[in-house]
This record gives sequence, structure tokens and C-alpha cells, in this order.
Amino acid sequence: MTRPAKIFSISLLTVLLLSGGGGLYLSRCLLAGEEVSIGGPGAAHAADVKYTCGMHPMIIVDEPGLCPICAMDLTPLKSGTGGDGEKSKGERKIKYWVAPMDPTYIRDEAGKSPMGMDLVPVYEDEAATGAVIRIDPVTAQNMGVRTAVAVRTDLSRTVRTVGLVGYEEPRQYSVNSKVAGWVEKLHVAETGEMVRKGQALLEIYSPELVSAQEELLLALANNAALSQSPFPEIADGGKRLLESSRRRLKLWDVSSRQIRDLEQTRQVKKTLTLYAPYGGIVTMKMVNEGMYVQSGMELFQLSDISKVWVFADIYEYELPWVKAGQKATVELPFVGGSTLTGTVSTVYPYVEAKTRTVKARIDLDNPGLELKPDMYVNVRLEGETVQGALAVPGEAVLSSGEQSTVFVALGEGKFEPRRVKTGLQGEGGMIEIRQGLLDGEKVVTSAQFMLDSESKLREAIQKMLEPAGEPEPAGPEEEIDDLFGEEKEDLDELF
Repeated sequence: MTRPAKIFSISLLTVLLLSGGGGLYLSRCLLAGEEVSIGGPGAAHAADVKYTCGMHPMIIVDEPGLCPICAMDLTPLKSGTGGDGEKSKGERKIKYWVAPMDPTYIRDEAGKSPMGMDLVPVYEDEAATGAVIRIDPVTAQNMGVRTAVAVRTDLSRTVRTVGLVGYEEPRQYSVNSKVAGWVEKLHVAETGEMVRKGQALLEIYSPELVSAQEELLLALANNAALSQSPFPEIADGGKRLLESSRRRLKLWDVSSRQIRDLEQTRQVKKTLTLYAPYGGIVTMKMVNEGMYVQSGMELFQLSDISKVWVFADIYEYELPWVKAGQKATVELPFVGGSTLTGTVSTVYPYVEAKTRTVKARIDLDNPGLELKPDMYVNVRLEGETVQGALAVPGEAVLSSGEQSTVFVALGEGKFEPRRVKTGLQGEGGMIEIRQGLLDGEKVVTSAQFMLDSESKLREAIQKMLEPAGEPEPAGPEEEIDDLFGEEKEDLDELF
């Protein structure tokens, strides 16, 4: 090559170097004596490059950017893996469709995710989450790997627990005195005694009651005298005074019969009798004969136990199976094993701090008074059956506290770790899978901890390794030597 030609070649080379990466490609072709067509087959091939995420291979887009799931940089898809055109895509078989933002939301057909995004196809040669684990079948047999099929089934559960008999709160009564005085005689003197409504409780002497009786007799005589008055207003005044005296005694719990006896006999009584306003068992007695009582002081507590409440302890994991309105069977273990049937009326909206249980209240009739307050009973609640639930054995699910994982057996010694969302757990140990599995898929039911350790180990090693196929960055001097070779030597001679 002549010197002017060299100078022209070097000048052109310098311009191409300053133009960037595209210039490097063009300069290499020029130096090699090849024809270069800008925007030709090379550019068309670059436009066909697809980009994917190394952690979520179901993400395939046309332009570089960030993964919508983990926000990692997308990488170019290697030839043969992203599908060379529509032909290779058509040859790949779609395994299921997954939501871009929720890997546990999978469906067997295209559609929309709960967030309104289009579902992304996952092919059979891809893993939905994490890397597929490959284990030799002989090794898997030695590990004791067993599988079960995810099937649609009916889930039910019988909750067996203990209950405590209690009083029906609306049938608990407090009896008190509305006047101050001395208890002359106590008719009900024992705790636990059965009291009928209207039964005499005690006789009380009160100066206020004596004065009220005298006022009633005066009002009665006054009304008789004024009733003959020719003036209607005066006659009405006598009647109003009489009614006021009667009402005063009634407000002090003096019975209507005692008031009628007073009006007939016209004799003031030293003591008046207080009667039970309710019927029930005397559960507490706070008064004795001869005792001075203040107005408003509580004298008795009465409880009607013809109906009782049974408080059943429900653990937190059993709460989905217990609802108000369902039938309950109560067994009395110390009364010949007899059973009673009731209804769950209330599931209390708080947890007992000491027992970590929720109280479910069962209302029961107690005609023979077999149920005694504070008695322990056995309770059996039949939960409502969940029909057509997708379920797997409970031992197939690994729970880390934040997420649940199952290992899907893909065949030929391949296992795929997949996140799932679980639901109710049935009587036979079956657990509902709400998201993350499809009907008929096989899950591992034993040796999952070994598979989980293997997947975690491989993931950690993969993160520590350098990305395959990326050469180490070369220095500027080495890069020029590789690209230009002899032309660089001519450049050195010139300068």
C-alpha cells in the first residue's frame, strides 16, 4: 500500500473510531475489503433481538428495559431460546398462563390478572419460579420422593373442642331495696334456692314506708270528703292526691295487693313485704335478718337457668370452619354421655389473651336443668362443606411464614419449586390450593426439604457466578490491537 493510500485509510479509520460502535463494525469491514450496506441484513437481525429476564423467563419483550416483576435489567435472548420467529413460537407448547405481578396466579387459558394485566404464557420448557431441579431417578428413589396429584374434592372438617356452661345474660337479675330500713324477716335465706316470680323475699321496716301508708289513708279520707263537693275542680284534686299516694308506694315496690289491704283495713302496718320481680336461682345473697339496708343496696342476684349458654373455645386456625347459625352437638361426659343439640348464635369478635382462643356461643334449652353453670362439656361442630376445591396433601406444602411452596414433579427427574396460596385444611389432612396449581399436576409429598435445600443452593451459586458468554472487558490498547492489527503499526510509523 502506498503512503498516500495509507494516510487516506488512517484518516478514514480515525473518523470511524470517533463515530462509535457502529463505526467499529464499518471500519472492520472496510479494512477487510468487504462491502458494507447500512441498514442491511445486520440491522434487520439486530431488530429481531428479544429481551428477557434471567429470573422470570416468561417475560419476553422487543426492547431492553427493566423486568416488571423484579426490576432487574433485561438481557438479550440467546438464539434458539426465544424462538426464531413465529415458527419456533408455534412449535412450543404453552403449559399455563401466569400473572406478571403475581406468580401464584396461574390459569390454563389466556385472560386478565386481578390487577387487569394480560396473563403471560409459560411454555413447557420454562420454569415459572426459580430453576428446575434435576435429580437422577435412582437418587430420587433413594431419597424417598413420593408424589400426589392435585385433584378437585370436597373439603369438610369437624371441630371438636371443650365448652363451659354459663348463664344466659339477659336472664340474670339483681334485686335491691328502694328505701332504707331494717330487715325484720328473711323469707329466702339460702344461696341456690329456687325462687318463683312473685314469691316473698323479705319483710322490711322503714319509717318512710310507714309515713307513706299514713299519707295514703289521709288521701283516701280526703277524697271521700271532697267527692261530694259541687265544684268539679275540688273533687278532681282529691282524686289526684289519692292516686299520687298510691303511685308512691308502688314505686317503692309495695305490691298492689298490700295497697288494697291497707285501703280496706285502714290500718298502717309496721313492715311491708318485698316480692321477687323475677324467677330463678339465688346465685348471690347479700342480706341477713336484722340488717339495716340502704336504698339502692343490692340484696339478691337471681338467674334463670331454664336456658343456658355454652362457650366453646375455638382455636384461630379453626375459625374458618365456625360460623353463626350452624348446628352444634353438646355432650355431657358426666351425665351418662347424653347429648343436646343447639345452634351457634355468636362468634365473639376478639381473642382471649390467656388461652388464645375465640369463644363461640351456643344457645341451649335446659328443661331438666342437667346443664349446670360452670360445667365442662364436649362440643362438636360440623363445618360447612367446601365443594370442588383444588386440594393436595398437607405435607406437600412448605410454609416459610411469608409464603408457601410446593414442588411440582415435571417428569424425568425434574422438579419445579412453585409458590402457592393456600386456603382451608380439611379433616383428612388435605389442604386447599387457591392459586398456583392446576388440576392434575403432581406435587412432591416427601423429601421436599432436600429439594428445597438443593434449589436454594443452586440459586445461591448461580448468583455468585459471572454471567456466561460475556467476555472480560478488554483495555483500550488491547482492543485496538485486536481490531486493527497491521493498520495500527502503520499509524505508529506515521507518528
